[in-house]
Amino acid sequence: MGAKPQTLHLRADRTLDVGASGSVSALSVAPAKPRAQLVLGHGAGAGMRHPFMEAIAERLASRDLATLRYQFPYMERGQSRTDPPSVATATVRAATSEAAQLFPGTPLFAGGKSFGGRMTSTAAALSPLAEVQGLIFLGFPLHPAGRPGIERAAHLDHVNVPMLFLQGTRDTLCDLEYLGKVLKRLGRKATLHLWDGADHSFHVLKRSGRSDDQVLDELADAIAAWCLTGDGSGR
Repeated sequence: MGAKPQTLHLRADRTLDVGASGSVSALSVAPAKPRAQLVLGHGAGAGMRHPFMEAIAERLASRDLATLRYQFPYMERGQSRTDPPSVATATVRAATSEAAQLFPGTPLFAGGKSFGGRMTSTAAALSPLAEVQGLIFLGFPLHPAGRPGIERAAHLDHVNVPMLFLQGTRDTLCDLEYLGKVLKRLGRKATLHLWDGADHSFHVLKRSGRSDDQVLDELADAIAAWCLTGDGSGR
């Protein structure tokens, strides 16, 4: 599935109410007639306007998917320490609720880059995210660098929607042997796509003969195919 010719996508700044944590910024990017929508949380060290997040959103819009990106409260305040799970999951829930109202009847998915994806699945494990049909992880942070383990994935057993894992083979936060154990446990709920030579940020080495832009295109293709062909319950 390739991208369509470049078109002008609809962009809109939004504000999300996160209760006691105040409000956070959000940004929607959409084609004229989206066929599905993805709520995207950012990674721990960079906000929703990071070039990676922007590139994925634009590519998905060219493939008929709308996105809603949002800030976690700590990032909105310019802090480096991530929010506690209770605050992060409340933010995820506010973002998915907002997205459900933007394009009613459009299949809705949620996830994000690293921390954003893990907090989305944590929220979904606590209680289902309204109208969300599947979760998408752009580099699931299975463990700290150099300390392989699967404790961070324990909550995935309580997620009741399909999950798509997009991972690089050089990702120091996701040992593939350990990820295999998690996926075996999850069974048919999980789908894995690997990018040979890509790291946690999906950068590839120059000697690979491939570019980061090519990887971004392939990531967008994989997400669109999963959401739009039925693998993620979307149509």
